[in-house]
Formats: sequence, structure tokens, C-alpha cells
Amino acid sequence: MRQIQNIVVENPEELKAKLLLWGKQYDCQIFLDSNNDTSNAYSSYDAVLAVDTFTLIKSDDYQAFDRLKEYVSVTQDWIFGYLSYDLKNDTDNLVSGNYDGLDFPELYFFQPKKIFLLKENRLQILYLNHVADEWEDDLKAIENQQLTDDYNCPKLNILARISRENYLEKVSKMLQHIKLGSIYEANFCMEFYSENVEISPLAVFQKLNDISCPPFSVFLNMKPYYLLSASPERFLRKQKNKIISQPVKGTAKRSPNEKEDQTLATELQNSLKERTENIMIADLVRNDLSKTASRDSVKVEELCGLYSFKQVHQLITTVVSEVSTETHPVDIIKSAFPMGSMTGVPKKRAMEIIEMLEETKRSLYSGAVGYFTPDGNFDFNVVIRSILYNSKNNYLSFSVGGAITIHSDPEQEYEECLLKARAMQQVLT
Repeated sequence: MRQIQNIVVENPEELKAKLLLWGKQYDCQIFLDSNNDTSNAYSSYDAVLAVDTFTLIKSDDYQAFDRLKEYVSVTQDWIFGYLSYDLKNDTDNLVSGNYDGLDFPELYFFQPKKIFLLKENRLQILYLNHVADEWEDDLKAIENQQLTDDYNCPKLNILARISRENYLEKVSKMLQHIKLGSIYEANFCMEFYSENVEISPLAVFQKLNDISCPPFSVFLNMKPYYLLSASPERFLRKQKNKIISQPVKGTAKRSPNEKEDQTLATELQNSLKERTENIMIADLVRNDLSKTASRDSVKVEELCGLYSFKQVHQLITTVVSEVSTETHPVDIIKSAFPMGSMTGVPKKRAMEIIEMLEETKRSLYSGAVGYFTPDGNFDFNVVIRSILYNSKNNYLSFSVGGAITIHSDPEQEYEECLLKARAMQQVLT
């Protein structure tokens, strides 16, 4: 059981920064930040902090979802954590044989002792009973945090795992699979990495978040594993009996010139290629949600909506469904995992071809981070525009990719990858 305190906050933005800084003392910390996104009708909290492990579950990909289902059912509490992309091996009987410099567990969730939920100027504090008497002292310590703008970010030598020439060759091979009818679309990714490096993960996250201001930002510290995420994409949310998925497909750069920026946005919204990518994935998501949906409840609420972030314009589609109260939350996630926007159509064959052409294991990239609530709801993002870091072996990685369709031009796809990598490159170099 948890003790609940409700506090009125004078300066929510300052409190967010102090919560993040105060939480770094714990070996297990997750901080979620919506960056005050008002464009999404399904936004929940402005910020969430969960710290201090009470119980946890770590797993490889073997029967991972079954273990998670049992953990969620037994715990019946708030649970925070992540699902790596390579849990595809559990859902679709596949393998991951590519190089893995990160060595993250495939699944990691924990039950925190202390949770902070911020919405506008209201802070809700949820502490497990045995630490409930600590909340006032903790709140004072949070308020006394000294903030600074000195991020002290590193200047790293970032290497590309796949050269430009090799990338163009691999995309051409992907196009051959499409022309032969094996697949219609696949998300092809490449890794950028740096070895033997030491960084301040919190400082890097703060800078990345300031550059991008995305609606599904995450700082995850499960020592020695760190995720610094500037994700713009929701994977799945469960809100009572309603399921919401919001795949992102279609990207264009921003311009400081207002007229040019509007032109770029309009061109994106009218692009046959970009809309085709989005609609194909929307159909895949509709199919995924139908596996657990009540009859005739799968609907597209918004198709190819234009959303603008600091770095890029994006096309986002919202697909919803209704589920029975008897359907377990983990079964809903498993039936749709991995997300369509990071795989392809048809999903299993696309993942097989992705595995053949990519050169590194995706790990948490293309996975999902989020939480379950005691009443059976959940909310998970898609891990993209993110930096992964293992402080034990000092390996840093970020990956970028794009959807390859029959309309794809390898050169343009490469340029889109560089555009998506810009924020991470800017922080690290």
C-alpha cells in the first residue's frame, strides 16, 4: 500500500529540474517528461519521477512476457521499466545474432518505493508505507537542490557502424526484397557509437532534452544501464478499456525561416512517399490492436496528422481500440510488440530481413519505456532519438533509421538518417 500526499507547486518547471537532479542519488531512477506538450489529446502527466527499488525483474528474451505478466499480476502496484526490441525473439520466435556492445538486459522493470506525479501545478507523492515518513524530508531536499545550466557535456569521437556506401548498398538490397514481394516496407537502422568513453548521463540528457523538447522524453538510470531519450513517439497507452497507439512515420527538417518552415511542413503533409509510409504502418497497427480488441472497436482517430517539434516536423497517426476488462495489460503489449513503426509490413518477414542487413543488435533502441499502474493502465513510448550508455564497459550508442518503401531513394534515406541523428550528434560532438 502507498501513502498519498497532494502538494500545490508554485514553479512546476523548476520543480521538474529539481526532481531530476535529486533522483540521481538512487541506483534505479526513471524520469519521464512531456515537455509541456499540449498537442496530444492523450497526454497524462507533465512529469513523473520514480526512484528507489523495492522489487525488480530482469530477464533475457526467453518467456520474458510470461515473467512480466506474472510480476505485474503479483505486484499490483506501480511498475516502471523497459522492453528491448529483441523481445521480438519471444513474440515471433526469431533470433538476434548481430554485435551487441551495450549488453543491456532484454527486460527490466522495478517497483519503486517513491513516486512523484506532476500535472500543471499539482504534485502527487506516492510512497510505500514503510518509507512514508520520509516524504517531508525528501520534499525539503528536493526544494533545496541547486540548479545550474553548466551541463559539462563531452566532446566524443562518434563512429558510424555502417559507412555511407555500405548503407546505400544495404538499402538497395532492401528494395530488392520489396520488388520481389517479400515485404512492402521495413525500417532499416544504423548505429553510431563511441568506445571507452566516460560521460555524465544526466548532463547529456539535460542538453538533449533542451535541444529537442519531445513529448516522450526519458532519463532512465538502472546502473550501469542508462537511456537518454528524446522520443516524440508513443507506442501504446491503456486508459481504462481504451487502447491508444500513435505511430510516427514521415519526417522533414525545420527551418528558422518561418515561410520556408511552413513550406517544408506542407510538403511533408502532401508527400506521397511519406504518407504511404505512415498509412502502411497505420494498417499494421490496426491489425496488431485487433488481436485483443472488442469486435468492431479498432478505429483511426487521426490519419497523418502534422506535428512540429524543435528539430523536425512529423506525421503522426492515432489508432484506438477497446478491450475487455478480462484482457491482461501485458497480453495487449505483447500482441503489438515490437511496434509497427520500427519493424515493417508484414512484420515478421520484415524483422527477418532487418536482422540480415543491420550490423548491430538494437537492444533498447526500438524498444519501449513506460509504466503500469495498479488499476491495470499503462503508457509506453517508442525508444528513438535516444542515447544508450553502459557505464560498466564505457560503451555509448545511438541508432537512427527510416522506413524503406518502393518509393525510397537510398541517398534521400541516408540524408533523413543524418537529420534524425542531428540532436544526438550536437550534444556529443
